[in-house]
Amino acid sequence: MSKREFQTEVNQLLQLIVHSLYSHPEIFLRELISNASDALDKLRHLTIADDAYKALPFDPRIDLELDEEKQTLTIADTGIGMNEEDLVSHLGTIARSGTKNFLSQLSGDAKKDSNLIGQFGVGFYSAFMVADTIEVVSRKAGEEQAWRWVSDGKSGFDVSPAERAVAGTTILLHFNEEGKQYANSWRLREIVKKYSNHIAFPIFLTYDKSEWNAEEKKSDKTRATEQVNAASALWRRPKNELTEDDYKELYKSVSGDSQDPLFWLHTKAEGSLEYTTLFYVPSKAPLDLYQAEYKVGVKLYVKRVFIMDDAKELLPQYLRFVRGIIDSEDLPLNVSREILQQNRVLTSIRTASVKKILGEFKNIATNQPELYLQFIAEYNRPLKEGLYGDFTNREALLELIRFKSTAVEGVTSLADAKGRMKEGQKGIYYITGGSEALLRSSPLLEIYKKKDIEVLILDDDIDEIVFSGIDKYGEIELKAINKTSTGEDLKDETEPDKAEELKPLLDLLKATLGDHVKDVRASVRLADSPSCIVSDEEEPSMQMQQMLRAMGQKDIPALKPTLEINPDHEIVKKLLSRTAEPIAQDAAWLLLDQALLMEGVTLKDPAAFVQRLNRVMNLSL
Repeated sequence: MSKREFQTEVNQLLQLIVHSLYSHPEIFLRELISNASDALDKLRHLTIADDAYKALPFDPRIDLELDEEKQTLTIADTGIGMNEEDLVSHLGTIARSGTKNFLSQLSGDAKKDSNLIGQFGVGFYSAFMVADTIEVVSRKAGEEQAWRWVSDGKSGFDVSPAERAVAGTTILLHFNEEGKQYANSWRLREIVKKYSNHIAFPIFLTYDKSEWNAEEKKSDKTRATEQVNAASALWRRPKNELTEDDYKELYKSVSGDSQDPLFWLHTKAEGSLEYTTLFYVPSKAPLDLYQAEYKVGVKLYVKRVFIMDDAKELLPQYLRFVRGIIDSEDLPLNVSREILQQNRVLTSIRTASVKKILGEFKNIATNQPELYLQFIAEYNRPLKEGLYGDFTNREALLELIRFKSTAVEGVTSLADAKGRMKEGQKGIYYITGGSEALLRSSPLLEIYKKKDIEVLILDDDIDEIVFSGIDKYGEIELKAINKTSTGEDLKDETEPDKAEELKPLLDLLKATLGDHVKDVRASVRLADSPSCIVSDEEEPSMQMQQMLRAMGQKDIPALKPTLEINPDHEIVKKLLSRTAEPIAQDAAWLLLDQALLMEGVTLKDPAAFVQRLNRVMNLSL
C-alpha cells in the first residue's frame, strides 16, 4: 500500500467544495453518475475509433448498489477506467499547472471561487459532503491490473493493487451523518430521475425490496435490481425518429403540465458550438407568468446531464413562458454546475435560441394563422415586454405583436394596418390609456372615424410605457392620437383657422381654469364631442399618471393636460356668445371635467362638479 499526502492547497480546496460551493448535497450522485457517463462515452469512442480497443468488450451500464444496513452506496461503471497514475493524477492530487496561482486568487466569495474552480473538474470531491470515507477501485481499459484508492478527504489517500473483473470504476461511499438520508432506495431513485434520467446509458439500482408475506403476516426483504432511468435523451434523437406523442410526453415530463403543448421547436446546432434545443409553448399561460418570482421553464443539460432548471439567464424574461431543454456540448461548467453568470458560450446559445424562437413564431403566424391566434391570446403581452428591453429583436417583435383596431374585428398586425393606410396618411395611429371600452368611446377617435382612418386600440396597462419609446415601424411613423402633436396631421389646409374667432372663449377658459391646464386651444380632432384632453409628446397620459400613483409612485409630478375644444360643436358656439355671463365659468369647468371623465381620470373634486352641473341644468330647464 502506498500512502500519499494531500498537498496543502488541496485541503483548502476540499474545504471550499464541501462547505461552500454546493447548495444541495444530493448533487453528489449527479456528479458521480456524470463522471461514470463520461468514462463510458470515452470507452465507447475508443471502441469505435481506435483499432487497439475495437476488440474490447463494451457493455455500457452504471450500477448503484445500496446497503442500508452498512450505510454504504456503490457506484460502478464499465467505462474507460483508471490505472495507478490516473488515480494519483485525477483523485490523489488536484494540483496541476497553475493551481497554486489559482488558489492564490480565491476570494472567499463562494460564487466567484466556484467559477475559478470549474476548469479543474473536481466534481468527484462533492462526495465528501455525504461520505467520511471513499474507496475507488478502477481498472483501465486494455490493462489487467486494477488499483484501489482510499481517502477520508482529510489526512491524505492510499493507493494499492486490487482486482476488478472488467475495465471500469467502482466507487464505495461510507455515508456520514449528512449522507445517511441517502441510504434510501426511494430517495436515490428520485435523485436519478431528477438529474440523470436522460443519461444515454442504463442506470441500475440494487436494493432490499420489501414484499408482504400474507401467510406469515410479515414483510420479507429480497435483493432486487431495477433500471431507474429512461436512458434515452429524446431531444438528442433526429426529428424524423420522433412522433408527436414522443414530443408531447417529453413536454409533460419536463414541464409538469397535464395538457399538450401548443407547439414546439426542435433544433440541433453544429459548428463552432454544438448544442440541441427543444422548446415548447404551453397551450395556456403559466399561472405565475406575471409574478416576480416566476419559475423558469427551460432546463439546462450538458451532454445529457441535467444541470439546472432555475437559471433565468437561459432566455430573456419576456420568453419566460417557454418550456423545454438546452443541451450543450461545449458549455464550461464550474464544480457545482450551478453558477453560469456571464458565460460566452451561454450568451451565444441564448442569442441564437431567441432568434430561432421568434422565427418559429413568425413561421406559425404566416402558415398557421388560427394556431397563432391561440398563441397571441395567451402571450401577446409578454412579447410587448420584449419591445421594452430587447432592442436587438425589436423589429421581429413588432411583426409578431397583434393589436385591436377600429377597422377590423379581432386583432391585426402592424403589417396589415400599414396595408390599409389611406393615401396621404402620415402614420399608423394608436390610442392608449385605459380599458378597451373606454378607448373605443374616446372623443379622440371621432375625426379618425369620420375620415375612415384606422386607429389601433392599445388597452394593456404596459402599452403606453412600451410604445412611448417606439416611434417607427419600418419607415412608417407610429403616432399616439392623445398627444398634442398628432393633431397637426389632421389639419385641412383649405379650412380657415378658427382659433382667432374662438379667441374670446379661449381666453375665458384659460383664465377660469388657470394652472389646472397647460393650454386651451381649438381642436381639429373632434367631430361630435365639445372637448377632449391631450398630453405633450414626452409626457404620460393623465390616466397613466393616475395608475402610476396607484402603484405607489408618489413622486410623479402633477403634469397638466392641454384642453382642446371643438369649434363646430353647438355648446362651444353658444358659449362663445355668452362669455360675459357667469354661467360661462361653470361651463368652462364642465368642459374640462367631462374630458377628464372620458379619459377615465377620477375627478379631484366631484362635489364641485355636481354643483356646477346642477347650476347649468337649472338654467336649461
